[in-house]
Parts: sequence; structure tokens; C-alpha cells
Amino acid sequence: MTAPGGAHPPTRAERLPTTAAHGLAGLLALASLGWTLWHGVAEGRVALAFGVLIGLGELARWGSGGDREPAPLGAAGALAYALLGQNAGQATHHGVLQVIVVVVAAALVGAVPHVALGRGPTRDHMARRVLTVAFAAACFQPLYNAGRLEEWVGHGPWFALVIVAVLVLTALCDAVLAAAMAHARTRWPFGPLLRDELRAMLGIGSAVCATGAVMALAVAVAGLWALPVFSLPLLLTQLSFRRYAAVRATYRQTIASLARATEIAGYTPQGHAHRVAGLSRAVGRDLGLTGPDLTVLEYAALMHDIGQLSLVDPVPEGATAALPEAQQRRIALLGGAVVRQTGVDSAVAVVVECQADPYRDQPLTARIVRTANAYDEMARGEGPSGALGGPLNALERLRLATGHDYQPEVVESLARVVSRGGLSSPPAG
Repeated sequence: MTAPGGAHPPTRAERLPTTAAHGLAGLLALASLGWTLWHGVAEGRVALAFGVLIGLGELARWGSGGDREPAPLGAAGALAYALLGQNAGQATHHGVLQVIVVVVAAALVGAVPHVALGRGPTRDHMARRVLTVAFAAACFQPLYNAGRLEEWVGHGPWFALVIVAVLVLTALCDAVLAAAMAHARTRWPFGPLLRDELRAMLGIGSAVCATGAVMALAVAVAGLWALPVFSLPLLLTQLSFRRYAAVRATYRQTIASLARATEIAGYTPQGHAHRVAGLSRAVGRDLGLTGPDLTVLEYAALMHDIGQLSLVDPVPEGATAALPEAQQRRIALLGGAVVRQTGVDSAVAVVVECQADPYRDQPLTARIVRTANAYDEMARGEGPSGALGGPLNALERLRLATGHDYQPEVVESLARVVSRGGLSSPPAG
């Protein structure tokens, strides 16, 4: 049995990090609920105020569970409650377990409308939220309630630095946890996934942490009225990120539509550009590419055949890999010129322009696109049930051509991707 998209499901050992995270989060939530029901809620008004804030943050969710932080206001409110020590100068006495209960209950209530619409948070997202908030609360609440923090740093600038340090550690913990879960789910290399998560911390992640710290410090001085005041900047930031994400999605759709011009004109088979883009992105992930490089790789793969529009007669099946080198170079250069006219990143045009060069003269992104394109052409031409085995024979032909045409490491990475199911991950918007 295979997973959606044709990929083989991860083994039990590969699912272990995700299973362990889900199990630990569930146990913490149940234990916290039992403890709170037995002992009652401390400072109910404070708990209600933060619960409402977290619930509203979940209602304002701007994406599905696949986004790194689709509910930044809810995340900031949860961190602020975990790091709250005073309310208008009066010490609070809620502990780690009550923090977990309030966060989970509010997040579930706020997620109900999204679940009804089929775009609620994933189990991975909920587990990360529980574990990261529990980590922050465990670092702060016991020390504060025991009076250790006041004894060590008082309530001045050093206290604020302690909160910032706890938030930094919490963000690092969340990044490691997210990368481990993604590695277990996709089997992509852990290192590049972690770099992606750490890079994302510089965006909305830093705004979430900063807002959480400011909320906790402001409520300690001004009381609960500080919550709506300091929620507004993050809400505006969230709206800006939503618009930015919409622009990126529209931009990618425009490129994908332009890439279909060769299919509509009959120069390439239906779906060829998208298959090459999916394979290229998967190979890029397998080889450790991250962030901007993956975006360049995907866009170049989508548009790698655009130069064929200059041909008087279409190449049979759009199979440019079998053309003479001079004709391949002409198509590649014309394709790069077209890409430059579209306003796409010049790095995409470079990848398209050098498709006919020897692989040793190409950047890694161009080597990946060239290999994925050749594989799709060879496998499609032979057919999955062909006499020579179709895709398997295509891989063998690529291996035989690694002396000049294809980089051996890229071919072997492609073989790993194909063995795992190839297009098991959707392209990023």
C-alpha cells in the first residue's frame, strides 16, 4: 500500500519522532486537564482573558496546518500566558499544567469553524503548540512561583532578558521539533529542514516571540487591558503576511500558466512541466537545497521548455534531450531570453539558459532540472509497462550517461526520490 501521491508510507521507526511528539502532547493535555479539574482554576479572570485572546487568534488563522505559524496571534497569547508572573503588580499563581489546559481548550474552541470548513490545524501543529508552550512554562513558572527569579534578577531589565532568553530557547525547541516531524513525514534530510525552520524564525516567528514577551511584561504592569493594545500590531503584521502569501501564490500561478503555453501549443506533452518541477523540487530537497534555491529550482523547471515556442515544427513528444547539442543550446538560450522578459528572478533565466551546457559547467539547480527533464522524457517514451521496464530503464540510461551529461549524485538522488514515490510533496507556493 502507498501513501497519497504514490510515496511509500514511512516505516514505524521513521514515524517514531512524530508518534512520540503526539503521544507526549496528548499525555500532557490529559494530565493537565485532570489536575486542573481536581484543583480548580487559579486566577480565573486572567485565564479567561488569555483564553479569549488565544481563541480569537485561532479564529484569525490565515492558512491551513501546513503553514509554519498560521495563527501567530494565538501563539503569541499562549507564550505570554506561559511567561506571565504578575497581573497589574499582583503575583499570579497559575502553573505549567493550567497554562497547557487554557492553551489547548482555547485553541480547540477557536479551531472549530476551521475544522468545519476542512482546513483546521493538523495534529503536528497542535502537538507542537502544546509542547512548545509547555517547554516555555516549565522554564519560567516553577522558578517564578518559587521566588527564585525575583531573588536572582529582580523585576528590572534582567527579568526582561530572562523572558527573552526563554523565548529564544522555546523558538529553537519548536524549530527542532518541526524539522524532526517533517523529516519523519517526508524523509527529507533533517539538516536542510532545520535550516528552513530557523530561517522562518526571522520572519513571523520573531514577531510572535517579541509580542509574547511584550504582552507578558505589559500585563505585569498595566493589567489585562494591555492585551488588546499589544495584540493590534501583530494582527496587522498577520494581515501583511497574508497579503504577501497571496501575492506569492498568484505569482506562482502566473508562472505555471506561462509554462503551460508549450503544452497548449502542442510542443510538449500534457503535464510534463509540472512533473519535471515536482521531481526537481523533490531532488533538490533530497540534496539539501532550501528556501530561495528551491523556489528558483521550481520556477526554472516549470519554464525549462519555453524556448521550444521558437521552433517552426514541434519536437516529437517535446523530447529535447535527444536533439543535437547546437539545437538544444539554441532552445535553452531563447528560453532564457523569454524568462528574462517576464520579470522573473534572473537566477531562473540562468538555469534555463545553461540547460544544454555540460553538467560540470552548470549550477546544481540546472543539473537537477536537466536530469529530471531527461528522466521524464525517457520514462514517458518507454511507458511504465514497456519491454525494458520503463522508469527503471530510464534511470539506468541516465547512469550510463553520467560521464558527460548528468551528475552522478543528482541521478542517484533522483533514483531515491523515484523509489519513494517521487511527487510525495506539493510544491511550495
